[in-house]
Amino acid sequence: MGAVVGQVLSVFKLRIGVVIMLSALAGLAVTPGPMPETYQVWVLAIAVLISAASAGAFNQYVERDIDGFMSRTAKRPFVTGRFKASPVWPLVIWGLMAVAVAAAAIAVNVWAALYTFLGAFTYAVVYTVWLKRRTWLNIVFGGLAGSFAVLAGAAAVDPGIGASAFLFSLVLFLWTPPHFWSLALALKDDYAAAGVPMLPVVVGAKATARIIFASTLALVFVSLTPAFVGMGLTYLVGAITGGAIFIWFTARLVRNPDRRNAMLAFFSSLVQLTLLLSAAMADRWLIS
Repeated sequence: MGAVVGQVLSVFKLRIGVVIMLSALAGLAVTPGPMPETYQVWVLAIAVLISAASAGAFNQYVERDIDGFMSRTAKRPFVTGRFKASPVWPLVIWGLMAVAVAAAAIAVNVWAALYTFLGAFTYAVVYTVWLKRRTWLNIVFGGLAGSFAVLAGAAAVDPGIGASAFLFSLVLFLWTPPHFWSLALALKDDYAAAGVPMLPVVVGAKATARIIFASTLALVFVSLTPAFVGMGLTYLVGAITGGAIFIWFTARLVRNPDRRNAMLAFFSSLVQLTLLLSAAMADRWLIS
């Protein structure tokens, strides 16, 4: 029974869902204004988590034909046959998403619900169905999923979306490409075997490393700007620390774009995001 539950949880990509949920809470934290009621915060957080998890499950359902070509995804339940890819799955997946979006609309407001839906739709349809197999720009637009999560949280405080929330959503948009391109560089051969035109497959390792570094510099620059439009010193310290770590490892990647350095850059991007989200929430709820 435990193994089945574990497989179900893996289908819904809960780790990514939790990151998206924390992005929504950070969006709420960076937005000036009175805090929503506690129950509204909980409903929004769970709604974002469920919608993101549903998008992750749809991603696995759609990509079951190419996941078997990649070592990272070859043991996913739809690939191994552990779960039969029947038409029931999309019904369940989109049903869960509809419930989550409806809950956000009822408990919070329509704008928060709309951004919750757009985040899931971007990942499930725009990225997975429309772009992933067609263009290396797939993950660039896929980065909007995290941006919409930030806006969902911000809309719970102020549907008008102020400068801090907009800039923080831009940070999430800019974070996704160098984060994922680092992983794609480490798994370049797998993506090539699967016929997925990720950036390293299209332009090669050296050019990808340079693009990752340039993207990281742009990301870090933009990540500092919320500190000058409402965020405080705690956020600024987190942004500087996380940015410095990410820049350091992407600079190493430029010098030697091998698998090890690509994975180090990938993990450093997770460190940066953790510091950004934590600092944003701490700045609002622990320091202020």
